[in-house]
Amino acid sequence: MTMTSCVNLKIWLLNFVILFSMVSLSHGRLNAQFQVKAVNLGGWLVTEGWMKPSLFDGIPNKDFLDGTGLQFKSVMTGKYLCAESGGGTILVANCTDASGWETFRLWRINEDTFRLRVFNKQFVGLDGINVVAVSNICTYSETFHIVKESDNSSRIRIKASNGYFLQAKTQELVTADVSEVREWEDDDPTIFVMTIAARLQGEFQVTNGYGPTKAPQVMKEHWSTFIVENDFKFIASNGLNAARIPVGWWIASDPNPPWPYVGGSLHALDNAFLWAQKYGLKIIIDLHAAPGSQNGFQHGGSRDGSQEWGKTNKNILQTVRVIEFLTARFITLYAKRPSFYAVELLNEPLSPGVTLEMLNKYYKAGYDAVRRHSPTAFVVLSNRIGPSKPKELFPLANGLMRSVIDVHYYNIFDDVFENMSAQQNIDFIYTNRSSQLNNITTSNGNGPLTFVGEWVADWRVKNATKEDFQRFAKAQLDVFGRATFGWAYWALKNANKYWNLEWMIENGYVKI
Repeated sequence: MTMTSCVNLKIWLLNFVILFSMVSLSHGRLNAQFQVKAVNLGGWLVTEGWMKPSLFDGIPNKDFLDGTGLQFKSVMTGKYLCAESGGGTILVANCTDASGWETFRLWRINEDTFRLRVFNKQFVGLDGINVVAVSNICTYSETFHIVKESDNSSRIRIKASNGYFLQAKTQELVTADVSEVREWEDDDPTIFVMTIAARLQGEFQVTNGYGPTKAPQVMKEHWSTFIVENDFKFIASNGLNAARIPVGWWIASDPNPPWPYVGGSLHALDNAFLWAQKYGLKIIIDLHAAPGSQNGFQHGGSRDGSQEWGKTNKNILQTVRVIEFLTARFITLYAKRPSFYAVELLNEPLSPGVTLEMLNKYYKAGYDAVRRHSPTAFVVLSNRIGPSKPKELFPLANGLMRSVIDVHYYNIFDDVFENMSAQQNIDFIYTNRSSQLNNITTSNGNGPLTFVGEWVADWRVKNATKEDFQRFAKAQLDVFGRATFGWAYWALKNANKYWNLEWMIENGYVKI
């Protein structure tokens, strides 16, 4: 046995002894009944543009980032460009209304050059002069320039890399065969009115947007200023005892992650552990973005809204290696320190794109990866969002010691909250949310623990008073305080003040 193996074995045995000195025999519950009262450090190591819009301000041509959804209406035909059947054949200009088939997702090559991806994931290209969308391989597709009439105009032309402009000759014929264009007249078939139908502002967009020269500088400045040591002091001084820290899969390749990501986030996470130790806080590492994206969202690391995670064993195995890396690293570095508390294997996998069968397979492999290095760390399993059953993970989790089910409760995203009053929202917490939490909370101590890993004291109520917000926050603290593992507010810092726990505490809206 090598010296390294001996050291790792001693660390594992130490943790094993700690485990049995801390927990009862009922599914790893702490005898002391420690409950997590946490805040999410969102928008720090996994970018979310809505949380800090200024991070994107310096990107050249920032309206055209990866994943931006564009729709093009021909001024000649008065109809939208459309990938016939969603892709796999020609482009036409015969659609009266714009939806999925009429939306083209950008892949940014540089600030002036782009690829266009259609609904069924093919890339727009040329077959002679005809414009088609038949190839799923981006390198076989065409690149395009989008030429605006003026900076503030929505009227554009699309120029292919062969030097010719696209034109909608008729509703059924879109070609790239115009070499010279006239003024911006309404009868010109090369002119389209462009609408931005969707935007993504995640880690991929910000790093590829700035490019390989500027992105490292911008991101390192962000990591070193957005969350600092004083924030951990604030957390510990205001009734909280933990931080849930979202990370992306690329952190496991730091300091040289794959393009377009940049190195440095692992150093920031190391700092977080040192600060947590100093101020007596626990850390929950949350894998917020998996290879291929588990949900297609900007915070899931998606380039263009696609959800590719779980469709093959390859990115599942890659994700397990990320969990193994994180657990091994922080157990080795912080084995004698109590800060490293839990690992969340995946954040918000989206159903039906992520099947229950595939998710269970990954969760078991991820759990085993954690246990190879730590018998004491809690392993958090996020419920699927989208169509799913609240207890669907129980058959797996019931057999996993020190496992936790994570649910996210927001009174915002569902239309049922659109016309609710302040009191109706508060009643919803005390009735519906309480019932939902009770449904997944085991009373006999033999099932997984429960964790409300994300919630916020914001809602759709218009003209709410400060007292309304206070009562709404208190209701959630009352109910989510019954979660057997604990809860975590989203987030510590946010450009939107009601999502900013620091602001909410300092201004008397939330009292922990």
